[in-house]
Formats: sequence, structure tokens, C-alpha cells
Amino acid sequence: MRTLRIRALYGKNDNMKIFKLPDLGEGLQEAEIVRWHVKTGDTIEQDAPLVSVETAKAIVDIPSPYSGKIQRLFGGEHDVAHVGQPLVGFEGGDEDAGSVVGKVEVGKGIVADAPAAATPLAHGIKATPAVRALARQLNVDLAMVTPTGAEGLITTNDVQRAARILAGLGPQELLRGVRKVMAQSMTLAHAEVASATLMDDADIHAWHLRENVMLRLIRALVAACRAEPSLNAWYDSQAAGRRLLPNVDLGIAVDTPDGLLVPVLRGVERRSPEDLQEALPRLIKATRERKVPPEDLRANTITLSNFGPIAGRYASPIVLPPTVAIVGAGRIRDEVVAFNGEPAVHRVVPLSVTFDHRAVTGGEVGRFMGAMIKDLERAD
Repeated sequence: MRTLRIRALYGKNDNMKIFKLPDLGEGLQEAEIVRWHVKTGDTIEQDAPLVSVETAKAIVDIPSPYSGKIQRLFGGEHDVAHVGQPLVGFEGGDEDAGSVVGKVEVGKGIVADAPAAATPLAHGIKATPAVRALARQLNVDLAMVTPTGAEGLITTNDVQRAARILAGLGPQELLRGVRKVMAQSMTLAHAEVASATLMDDADIHAWHLRENVMLRLIRALVAACRAEPSLNAWYDSQAAGRRLLPNVDLGIAVDTPDGLLVPVLRGVERRSPEDLQEALPRLIKATRERKVPPEDLRANTITLSNFGPIAGRYASPIVLPPTVAIVGAGRIRDEVVAFNGEPAVHRVVPLSVTFDHRAVTGGEVGRFMGAMIKDLERAD
């Protein structure tokens, strides 16, 4: 993946209409070129597919703003373009199309810049100026180097050893699209949220054989939000205030090849089981195909992660601001339990509720968990 810097001047023979990457909404400022539907020299009709780009939210097909001949493509597949940068030059005219951000000069040259390396954290790293210069030369992050010098000093040999190891591993994979945004979101959550987790089991021995696990989890979560509304809320870090929300707009954590996405089922507290049974698989399918609308990937009020079908009993899933809670459901298993004073083998589902302790108390999350378990243990 390369980040483009597009630079040059109009010349006498540069008689082009320039189409720039338009504002794609949702505050998104960049997109990766996934596929060109044209090549230089092609003729295209207005509104015909021009290019597919991937944002942090979805894959977007951009139609052609003009009918005409393609004179230049600014960038190749996997290049990253920013809003306002030129995408396509059309033959003829001096018009611009697309939103403009700042001053962009257009002409013959395309300069592909490598993404800027992350600045290593200098705090706590002991190294001489010469060793730091060597690390920059060899593209080694000193934060990854194990020091062998006196009192934790990083030596020349330490940097060279790390460079040899990295060379043997080959080039690193730069995160992009969903994974890049996921990494940024997790960094924010780790830095901001005062995270704590409560875990327990629900005995589901009374369930019918063909119970829909997700529908039961959603129903139990709604019952818990009614019993303890504090977990269906948004927290404002700047104002140190919270909003208890009347609607349960449930984020569903979906594992995809591109990374974790969280589409939203709106108003689950007022929807029938039949409606949810139809809507849920449709939403998950659209998410995995990257066809879910961007508006369905934001503004959830609480999150559910049913990781049990993959593996694992309990977890400490990450709370993403401004929400204050996420429910995790682990692998359903047979467990020996005490039943009517006797040992018995029952099916149980492990539950984890991670919450932002800035906005939620231990008592509130305990009542929430109790309400979930009570609903899950019902036969109907």
C-alpha cells in the first residue's frame, strides 16, 4: 500500500478535466483504490462505474462524472488517495469535478511516497545518538529491541541483531481499511476506557433443542437493559457525563476476513423475534460482503459479541467509546451443576460483560448480569 502525493503543473498540452476524490461522508478523509473499471485511453459514459475504493466503512463504487476519454489515472490499485486529490484526468476542458481540500497542483508526475514510519516512543529507551542513527538507517524501531548493555542500554549489536531478525521475517504487512481503523479504535479504547469485566454462567438446560442462540441472547440483553439502563448509554469523556438511551441499538460484532466490523440492529427492544430472525442473518451477510450501508456501522448503544461458535469460554472484549458496555457469549458446554441438591449435567452458556467503570458501577453491572441470566434460564 502506498500513499500518493500528486504534484506538478498544467502544461500547454495538459488540457484535462480533473476528477478528484469526492467527500465520501462519515468524516472519512482517505480511501484505497481497490479496482479501476477503466484504463488510459478508454471511453466512458457519464455515471458508468469508474473506480471502486475501500474506506474504513465499506467498498464504494464511484461513477464517472463525465462522458469522455480517459487521459490519465492518478494512482494504481492499493494506492491510498485523500479527499481532494486527483483521481482521473479526462480529455478536454479545464473543469474540475469533486471536492477540493487545500491546494492540489496537477500535471505529469505522480510521486509514490512510502507511509511515514511511526515515531517510536523514546520514553524509557536508552541508546546513544550513534545507535539511534543506526536504528533509523536500518529501519529498526528501538522499542522492539532487547537491550544487552549496562543498565538497559541498547548497543550497536542489539540493533544489528534486530535488523537481521526483521530481514529474515520479510516485509511487514501494513494495516489498511477495516484493520487499520480497528487498530486505531482499540488504541483509543485502551487509552481512554477504565475497563472492568464481570463473568458468570447461565444454565440453559430448560431450552428447547432448536432454540436460536442469538435471538435468546438478544432478548436477554434487552431484558437486562430494562432492568439496568445504565449499561445502554453513551459516556462523554470531555464533559464527564453520560446519556442513558431509550432505544437499544445493538452492535453485533462480526468476524470478517477484512477484520472486525460491528453493524447495528436498530431498536431491538421493540422488534419481534420473527423480524429479528430475518434481519440478523441478512445484516451479517451484507457486512461480510462489505455491502452494509455506512449508517448501519455507527451509533450503536451497546454491543454483543457471540464468539462461542469459534472458541473460548470467557473474554474481556473491548468497550469502544462512547458506549459503556459490551456483552460476550462464549462456547456453550455441558457442565456438572448442583440441581435440586444433586449433581447433574446441564448445558451452560458463559457470559462476560465488560464495562467502562467511569460510567458504570459494579452494582449496576451485577444487576445487568443477573437480569440476563434470569431471562436466559427461562424455558420459553
